[in-house]
Amino acid sequence: MAKTPWVGEALSEAAYSAVELSAAGDVLFVLDQRLLPTEQRYVSCRDVAAVASTIRDMVVRGAPAIGITAAYGMALAARAGEGDDADAYRKRMIAAAAQLRATRPTAVNLDWAVRRCLTTVADHAGESGLQRQRQLVDLSREIHREDVASCRAMGRLGADRLPQGATVLTHCNAGALATGGYGTALGVVRAAWASGKLAGVLACETRPYLQGARLTAWELQQDGIDVTVITDGMVAHCMRTGRVGAVVVGADRIAANGDVANKIGTYGHACLAREHGVPFFVAAPWSTVDLGTAHGDDIVIEQRSREELARLGAATLVPDGVAVYNPAFDVTPAAYVTAIFTERGVFEPEQLNV
Repeated sequence: MAKTPWVGEALSEAAYSAVELSAAGDVLFVLDQRLLPTEQRYVSCRDVAAVASTIRDMVVRGAPAIGITAAYGMALAARAGEGDDADAYRKRMIAAAAQLRATRPTAVNLDWAVRRCLTTVADHAGESGLQRQRQLVDLSREIHREDVASCRAMGRLGADRLPQGATVLTHCNAGALATGGYGTALGVVRAAWASGKLAGVLACETRPYLQGARLTAWELQQDGIDVTVITDGMVAHCMRTGRVGAVVVGADRIAANGDVANKIGTYGHACLAREHGVPFFVAAPWSTVDLGTAHGDDIVIEQRSREELARLGAATLVPDGVAVYNPAFDVTPAAYVTAIFTERGVFEPEQLNV
């Protein structure tokens, strides 16, 4: 494990973190997840533009981690505006919020965190620059701590619902790397493994960015949890042959009716789980539940670049000149979801908007 660049204990409560703010509040350290599992390197961000780049370019990814990173970006923007009068400070922070919101549209946690920061800006714009900065630093760290606590809470709740001795299938990465620490779907896995309830994990490689093969497998290996990587196309075979006892995934946005937006490929796994009688669970903090979005069809699906699909490192996978379609997410209808684990409790999808 490489040495971490910050001083003191990590808010993630782990030996690595997706994102951590320096003790002085002047540098944001973001683990470059594009380099895992072969290299553990942190990017140092000192302004909101650098933070926005880490989100847009997938240095950091995962809805809760994106929200935490955006909150820290707002804290850095407040530091840059230490000498501003109240009006200039408000304008600076509104511009910073717009810059961060434009990076990735599907993950609702980003907008949720930015809105919390803007409320603090409105309440404290007239205070001294140092006081304003401290308010944003304290709030962003509070958002980070809340997320870790919520992951641990939903982990305990979710583990109780898993079948004894099950092998869990998961898709993409919804672990400590995608959150403030511990993880949503992998928080359930960690809690179940610690209680002796889990046989092991099947991690889908998750094309095209391979978050399952690169990140989920790396995380679980750090914890000594039995994990096997499979290609996305092997899921049907594994379910038909009885190798999957439950599916647990994270979410980037959950609509009021219980429809779930998650990494592309999730919907296919949900269809297969329904066909084979395998429970399909979603683990996400309450900040991922968007009661302002009625249905999954209303969720904006981010379109990623051609290069992500057409190339893998230096290798060309798609002939030049051939078009690709590369949506980052799909939507699983609520009817396909067995239950949703949050820090507020376990919900059937139809119970969310009551």
